[in-house]
Amino acid sequence: MIKNYFKIAWRNIVRHKAYSFINLSGLAIGMASSILILLWVQNELSYDRFYKNADQTYRITCDASGFKAAINTAGMPGGLKAKMPEIKNTVRLSHLSSSLFEVDNRKFEEKRVFYVDSTFFQVFSFQLVKGNPATALNRIDGVVLTQEMAKKYFGQEDPIGKVLRKDNGGNVVVTGVLANIPANSHLQFDFLLPMSSIVQSTDDLKNNTWSNFNFYGYVVLDKSFVPSPAAFLKFNQKMNAIYKAHQPDQKIIFQLQPLTAIHLAAPLQVDLEGHGNSQYVTIFFIVAILVLVVACINFMNLATARSARRAREIGLRKVSGAIRGQLILQFLSESVLISFFALLLALAMVWLFLPVFNNLADKQLAINFLDAKLWLSLLGIAALTGLISGSYPALFLSGFNPVKVLNGNMKSMGGNLTFRNALVVIQFAVSILLLVGTVTIYNQLKFIQNRNPGFEKANLLYMPMNGDMWNKQQALKTELKRNPLTANFAIVNDLPINLIAGTLDVKWEGKDPKSQIVIPSMDVNEDFISVFKMKILKGRGFSSAFKTDSNNYVVNEKMLAVMGLKPDDAIGKPLSFNENKGYIIGVVKDFNFKPIQQAIEPLALRFNKYGGYIILRTQPKTTGATIKALEQVSRQLNPSYPFKYDFLDQDLARMYKGEQKMGSIFNLFAGLAIFISCLGLYGLSAFMAEQRTREIGVRKVLGASLMNIVYLLSTGFTRLILIAIVIAIPLSWFAVNHWLEGFAYHINVGWTVFVLSSIAALIISWVTVSYESIKVAIVNPIKSLRSE
Repeated sequence: MIKNYFKIAWRNIVRHKAYSFINLSGLAIGMASSILILLWVQNELSYDRFYKNADQTYRITCDASGFKAAINTAGMPGGLKAKMPEIKNTVRLSHLSSSLFEVDNRKFEEKRVFYVDSTFFQVFSFQLVKGNPATALNRIDGVVLTQEMAKKYFGQEDPIGKVLRKDNGGNVVVTGVLANIPANSHLQFDFLLPMSSIVQSTDDLKNNTWSNFNFYGYVVLDKSFVPSPAAFLKFNQKMNAIYKAHQPDQKIIFQLQPLTAIHLAAPLQVDLEGHGNSQYVTIFFIVAILVLVVACINFMNLATARSARRAREIGLRKVSGAIRGQLILQFLSESVLISFFALLLALAMVWLFLPVFNNLADKQLAINFLDAKLWLSLLGIAALTGLISGSYPALFLSGFNPVKVLNGNMKSMGGNLTFRNALVVIQFAVSILLLVGTVTIYNQLKFIQNRNPGFEKANLLYMPMNGDMWNKQQALKTELKRNPLTANFAIVNDLPINLIAGTLDVKWEGKDPKSQIVIPSMDVNEDFISVFKMKILKGRGFSSAFKTDSNNYVVNEKMLAVMGLKPDDAIGKPLSFNENKGYIIGVVKDFNFKPIQQAIEPLALRFNKYGGYIILRTQPKTTGATIKALEQVSRQLNPSYPFKYDFLDQDLARMYKGEQKMGSIFNLFAGLAIFISCLGLYGLSAFMAEQRTREIGVRKVLGASLMNIVYLLSTGFTRLILIAIVIAIPLSWFAVNHWLEGFAYHINVGWTVFVLSSIAALIISWVTVSYESIKVAIVNPIKSLRSE
């Protein structure tokens, strides 16, 4: 019996090729879109779950009066382990740093270098393809590098025991080779150096301090620790009590952050780069479901549109003794078969477009066609999709009255009007929601790109001060000032795009002793304000004419608000920063020195005594010549380091790469969902035109024009789209404003966005309906009325 149902289903698919093609393509596009989105969602949820001890590993984070940071002190992880038996192991990681490595007179500056404790491979189960993980980090002059780096430096040779020269100084010996770091790890690096190699040069490590926050700390809890809110509360209380015993004056709260939650958690201060966004995961998961739902609705509409053509078949089957259950099973078999064919087509689409999608999403997604679990999941989705999309047509078609059908009464062969209209309303409400989302994301990204961060970001070229430049600053300044192309420069200790430096040790008159506010800082020279074209609201910037400026400060407006001062009252007020006492000499207008998602924080500018980066403001149309001039200076004063440069505005753009990727992906699937909706609307318009063929013939005989017929067939759909607009606007308003809340600075979504999206939906529906309407309207009325 089942075999016969599938045989009949196959014959119907082959007989009605155009209908089957539209149905298959609609379902296949919907399935392919959903599979791609779900692959992305699965990848985002898989971060850091491949470690052996993933569920037992946690990062220690801190909160100082709302300043939530990912960093920890040098002494705390080991100190906690000594007093808390539930801690099985710990490891510390430095900030990512840059190092110059040399082999055979080839030099490369590597920016992804971690200094780590020897317990690193006990906590993180990265695979070593060469070397012993138990001893790879024990050697003080050792280095562990990835396969990619091993090939870069040593080609096909065995790298173990090979020597690299580091930072034009001592040598390091390769003690291990890591398999390339999985993309779904929040730790991304190329080199690991032992923490023991910098103990003597780092006071925090030498003294195991509990005061300075300069390291990432991870702990592995014993398997006897059962995660629960009560257990975490008890652990955190004990951890904070131990810290309090070492630092009784500091009011800092520590918490455990699960390793598997780091990637999708909101980025903390001084966090590692590459975070995902749990909100985006939720959004895309919903989009995947909506696209599949729209595809199912499309199937229902197309099946209903053909109902009149199959009415006599059903009538004859019922007269011949077929019961309704058998007919339902037959039509469900047909829809499931189409769904399975659509799945195969969808998988072909996924295989074909996955490289394009990976490029768009900046991912390394893959689909393993040999995975049995994957096939079971996909077959389950196909079967469920077939059952859902075929349920209404099956129930509707099987309910035809055989007497009416065989008498030629086809008037009622249109299905439940309310249900069909509801399907159209749902489809276009989703389409309008996605259109509003697309426009909002585009406008917000444009706002980010064009927003003035408080300084003129264009034409700012920078070069890191590496190697000998630190000791040749006077010569560097002289050479730069000698050339008009490079004369307009500033020296800063860090780039003002994502500052991580900050301290609690800031004092001023009238400060609440209980206040624990972290104040970021930046070291700049006397030309910083002019090079960045910032605005001084009161007082002045740093000047070489005032020798005392080396101990003074320029603060931003937010800093004054924290101090309870107005710009007119601020100049000359004392300010102490890390026990360095000085006075406020100027107030600079607030500017963004962190990503736009974060509100502007208080900031103190200090006089730069050391170095960090040279930032040049290039003259119009001289960028190429300026880079060459800067390169010449670099090679002259710092020949042992390769010349490196970049542009500040490009760095700012890269900071919002995640939002740009999200916008591109959203736009793609929004367009596909709208296309599928149009297929469904086309199916329904075809059904309506088929139902009213004779009516149209009569109207044409009585003198109705082409426009009259098109208007007649379009009016009903216009009402449905208007209902969809009324439903979609409040939903889209809530959704886009909820997304925009993630940005401290964002656009205001005006009424024009909703109006334009609604008009676009109307135009799309009119174009879709008009095609079938015009097609029916130009038919010779004699053919329409021939059977009357």
